[in-house]
Amino acid sequence: MAEKQKTLASEIKLSGVGLHTGELVNLTICPAPEKHGYKFQRIDLESKPIVKADPDNVVSTARGTTLEEKGAKVYTTEHLLAALYAMQVDNALIQLDAPEVPIMDGSADPFVKAIRSVGLVEQEAEREYLELDENIKWEDPEKGTEFLAVPDKEYRVTVMVDYNSPVLGTQHASMFKIGDFEKEIAKCRTFCFLKELEYLATNGLIKGGDLDNAIVLVERADISKEELNRLAKILGKENLSISIDTIGTLNNTKLHFENEPARHKLLDIVGDLALLGRPIRGHILAARPGHGGNVQFAKLLKEYAKKSVNKPKVFDLTREPYYDTVAIEKMLPHRYPFLLVDKVMDITEDTIIGVKNITMNEPQFTGHFPGNPIFPGVLQIEAMAQCGGVFALSKVDDPHLYSTYFMKIDNVKFKSMVKPGDTIVFELALLSPIRRGLVNMAGKGYVNGRVVVEAEMLAQVVKDKA
Repeated sequence: MAEKQKTLASEIKLSGVGLHTGELVNLTICPAPEKHGYKFQRIDLESKPIVKADPDNVVSTARGTTLEEKGAKVYTTEHLLAALYAMQVDNALIQLDAPEVPIMDGSADPFVKAIRSVGLVEQEAEREYLELDENIKWEDPEKGTEFLAVPDKEYRVTVMVDYNSPVLGTQHASMFKIGDFEKEIAKCRTFCFLKELEYLATNGLIKGGDLDNAIVLVERADISKEELNRLAKILGKENLSISIDTIGTLNNTKLHFENEPARHKLLDIVGDLALLGRPIRGHILAARPGHGGNVQFAKLLKEYAKKSVNKPKVFDLTREPYYDTVAIEKMLPHRYPFLLVDKVMDITEDTIIGVKNITMNEPQFTGHFPGNPIFPGVLQIEAMAQCGGVFALSKVDDPHLYSTYFMKIDNVKFKSMVKPGDTIVFELALLSPIRRGLVNMAGKGYVNGRVVVEAEMLAQVVKDKA
């Protein structure tokens, strides 16, 4: 089904502190035009520079993903980008008056709730998916990080984390479709180990860190009160009450899920891969991921996307068809010379793939451009419509008692000439569910994997035979 791009119905305003800079930041997420993608704008700087969310603009992955363009930096972008991507916002301008996206509660949930509160509006341009037709893998043997992307109709993510920690052990998390993100992933908070806090603080990080916006994992219980007080002083939070009863979490912070750390790593992957600027149809499997590996894999997927733009679409026409000509004639009220579908290769709940072989023996070539035979565009549309008719009639009992009638044709484009010897493969998808016999479909016709025609069509299925 062809999907349209979306943006926010209205602005979102949020305020908070940056996790690492500790600076107060006011954030405004604005609606943006189609094909805009995700862009940040530093409105606190004189020229109000724009920083595009792109894997090639990542300059640091130290405890977060930092973007930079033309000297302007934006820190800790991943949670907000994960929320935008998961809520299927394609276009947004993110304005901020400080260098870092606010950490909020350490998760993507505040951003998700804000997006949900304003809603989305549909735009004219179609969503451009990154669809995989092969496996893509990447690994960092030194860190033990592994990524694998495999073809899938949904965007799925499966994560395994293992830090050799008695607190975490080995954890797994899965998201079976992007719609699961809001309830299963969004509220999972960032985390670190207690043993890392001193290093992070003395290296100028986590200035805005707090037990309200991060989970601190404790791997040993024999930590003295003096050591905890010293750590609080280093963090600049002398008044923070810190307690440890046993290994687990600092101050016995309650986890939303037993595997919340693994789910947060999955959240980070969604946010970092959102840098691609286009939704993914594929299953991402990751072992021991981090921001560095996420971004490297995003760069690999970006290169794959560039190569796939001009890559012809492949259809397997050698296998047994779903319907042959005999079966099609039992459904459609057309015969030679007006039956323009030779076979149907596949039908799903909302798609159909049909085939039309063009031969010089067809009668239209006698008078249509004699000496320079070209298959007429109107017949290409008719062939596409007949594929749509087969789809519609496959959904009813006794299809031979029904007819399909054209009601409207929109957005017709002819991209290339079709000549005798060519085979057109038509791929159609429902634009909306079939209601009251009305079938609205978008279709494309391919020759040698390249689009030669596309259109949107509305037809009505009528039972007009006894």
